Amino acid sequence: MSQVILSVPNISCAHCERTVLETLEGKPGVNKVQVDVPTKKVYLDYDESAITLDKVDALLDEEGYPVANSAPGAPPAGRVSISLTSK
Repeated sequence: MSQVILSVPNISCAHCERTVLETLEGKPGVNKVQVDVPTKKVYLDYDESAITLDKVDALLDEEGYPVANSAPGAPPAGRVSISLTSK
């Protein structure tokens, strides 16, 4: 499992939060999604063998919530990865 923090500048209200959650929750490989409206961040726990960050970016972009400075194949400027270790 991996975690990433996505910077999504178009998030501004509860409706935006709901749309992002509905877009990502239940998708294969998405384990947990949290949206922080004031900081415009999406916290995502996901299985990188089941869904790619490019796919996540595309799903959000389709709904009008593009990840900052992110495009398929581009450097992940709008992403902060968090490594987890299993015990």
